[in-house]
Amino acid sequence: MSAKKLATVILHYGSVAPTARLFEQLRQSDPSEAGRLWVLDNASPEIFPEAWKRLPENLYWAGALEFACNVLAAEGFSHVWFLNNDISFRTAPPHRTRAWERLAWIERRLGRAAGLYSPAADVNPYHPQMTAKSDCQYRTASVIDGIAPLINLECLREIGGVDFGENPYGYGVDMWLSLRAHRANWPVVVDHQVVVRHAYHGAARQVEGFLQLAAGAERDYLAKRLGPDWSATLSGLKLQCTDWR
Repeated sequence: MSAKKLATVILHYGSVAPTARLFEQLRQSDPSEAGRLWVLDNASPEIFPEAWKRLPENLYWAGALEFACNVLAAEGFSHVWFLNNDISFRTAPPHRTRAWERLAWIERRLGRAAGLYSPAADVNPYHPQMTAKSDCQYRTASVIDGIAPLINLECLREIGGVDFGENPYGYGVDMWLSLRAHRANWPVVVDHQVVVRHAYHGAARQVEGFLQLAAGAERDYLAKRLGPDWSATLSGLKLQCTDWR
């Protein structure tokens, strides 16, 4: 895959309203890129009328990510920006163009291609390494939160794919994915100059018992990959980051 080509995918589940808000925010922000902006309807009870594809069953976050990356890689895309539907951009538009140009600039600074890139969050109660720091340009990290990862598909292929295994719900899969990229010497980047706000567990709270189910799957998944002290290991990894001005 020679030319770099970005597809932006919003994952829809639950209420149409947040998906529609983000879809419209990005369409208005980058009208020339509307042909590469899609909504993936994850078999939501509320159908998104303008969906690119509607899945026949709920694949959850990790399964939907794998589906989107496989389909778009086959269509010649080099990168996929996979967005939760409950985020909104807080920095100035054009959001997609700005992120894509920022990624290219950061890669020139790094001297190599990044494996994963993500906007920072204005607030993130679970991931201190994701919190925006306006006086810095970007942060290199060991793990990232999967609210809006922009994934280099060459990196994804090299590290063996999404690897969600027995945990399609996705909790913990984002951290394991980014950690594998980091360990394979692909830079993992958080951009302090592109910032989002996230309504945490927005769709998950609409499904009774889902958070408990997902937490159990995350525990087993990460214990299998990082050992019984996985929680302490991840707490340490979240602090292994460097800010660049």
